[in-house]
Amino acid sequence: MHRHNALSGDLYLHGLGHFYPENCIDNAFLTSLNIGTDDAWVMERVGIRTRRTVLPLDYIFRTKNEHPSEAAHWSLHTNAETGAFAARMAIERAGIDASQIGLVIAGGCSPQYSIPAEACQVAAQLGLSVPAYDLNSACSSFAVQLHHLRMTRPEALPDYVLVVNVENTTRTVDYRDRRTAVLWGDGSSAAVVSARVPAAARVRQSVVYSDPAGWNKVLIPAGGHFAQEGSAVQGFAIRKSVATLNELASRLRGSRSDLIFVGHQANLMMLRSVCERGSIDAAHHLFNVDAFGNCGAAGAPGVLSQNWHALPPQAEIALVVVGSGLTWGGLLIEVDRTM
Repeated sequence: MHRHNALSGDLYLHGLGHFYPENCIDNAFLTSLNIGTDDAWVMERVGIRTRRTVLPLDYIFRTKNEHPSEAAHWSLHTNAETGAFAARMAIERAGIDASQIGLVIAGGCSPQYSIPAEACQVAAQLGLSVPAYDLNSACSSFAVQLHHLRMTRPEALPDYVLVVNVENTTRTVDYRDRRTAVLWGDGSSAAVVSARVPAAARVRQSVVYSDPAGWNKVLIPAGGHFAQEGSAVQGFAIRKSVATLNELASRLRGSRSDLIFVGHQANLMMLRSVCERGSIDAAHHLFNVDAFGNCGAAGAPGVLSQNWHALPPQAEIALVVVGSGLTWGGLLIEVDRTM
């Protein structure tokens, strides 16, 4: 197991954004595919009611996405477009102009092209001519990206960095397989961050871990369908999420009873197990997996974005993610709206 230790430098969060495509896959639609599901079956196992997709529903119904290499052709949006939708929201919330962005970083589970970098595509969509590169660790990408920026000397970074995680993973889902068809939804998240310009919210601690011996437990082969060792991976995700939550909680300034938890949006049953083992009260657990499914690297930051303006004036948030690799990590975010 390899680790980058948490650092003391702060990384400020200026604005967050999210986007979910308009097409909705509800449990009734999944039932209509005749793959052995109904609403009760899905809710009992994963607690997901609806998901969004960039694919036309009639395309999924007709083909069950048997050939994922064809899915991009039928998509209603490109990854660059959905990433830019989230990015524009983050930039507007940050109160800056897009021209002030000096670096774009992207990542996630479902890039549309092997090359070029997804960050370059999003930057082009936004009309930006700045350094752009991908920093990808599957569903753990957001923690890894922000940890990476905390590790970088502030003087080596521009004033504002745009971090985007684009996930249109339904293109890789085999809708003949009920085990994975019920899980995934599409969504994109974005954050405007700075190591140089203070803001009311900051990442005060970050940790990143990996166990590469498990690299083959969760896969999307090139041109293929998503696949995972479901029960083993879920158990792993619960254990590592609880351990990371406890590690972040040990560094709180305030009371653990006030800690807000945002976990990896894999499924609601997993999250509830983490909350039970990690002593998180239901009122302090923020999630959206029930409405949007597993949005990969965009899941946890998307939840944070949706709830950003509803957070208490002074709050501490533990954001914990787990991903393919196997990887996991967390961010301790401190909000002080009295600044």
